Amino acid sequence: MKTFPAIKPPLITALALVVTAILGGCYMPARFDAEIEITRHGFYNIIFDGYLVSVPLYDGLRKGKISPDEEKIKAANLKTDLTRDSAVKEFQYMKQGHFKVHWEKKGDLLRTKMVTFLRRNVNIISLKYVRTTGQITMAGTSVAPSQAKRLVAMGLNIVGELRLKTDANVVQHNATKVKKTKNRSKLYIWKLKSIFDPSPNLVISLR
Repeated sequence: MKTFPAIKPPLITALALVVTAILGGCYMPARFDAEIEITRHGFYNIIFDGYLVSVPLYDGLRKGKISPDEEKIKAANLKTDLTRDSAVKEFQYMKQGHFKVHWEKKGDLLRTKMVTFLRRNVNIISLKYVRTTGQITMAGTSVAPSQAKRLVAMGLNIVGELRLKTDANVVQHNATKVKKTKNRSKLYIWKLKSIFDPSPNLVISLR
């Protein structure tokens, strides 16, 4: 996995969250590098390595409404909240509401039916299997243009890359680039440079 240097406050992103959820206390990804692997048998592996931001904390610091002492307390609360999840392998608070996270999860999607990063109530990227259709969908939750403009006005944007490798039958996708790999697998790549870029989407048919 790639690693990134500490980023400055303006270089943060809002992939997959509506404004009301963001302002209500959710996390959003910052500069990141993510990898997903899905086999034709339904096994998955997800790795996210990068930076997240607590928007309320960032916004409060940006407006001067949160003191340095309050920032320390809130940063400790962030660590407690996130590290309860065993998928969070690394947490490091940086500054201005930014924190580095290494998150990994793997399993059998045919059994679990759905998995989300970061978690169900903070759905940034999801994998979903529907037995009746025999399809697996990978999706990043989109943000409406009007909401994106509001986030940009707050100083938010997106920088990141998502890669998905699979040997299964892909029937739909909007990847930036597709590469052939070994064992008849293909690598689908999304390079996200702006909050206005289309959210990643890919559909696999297991039948």
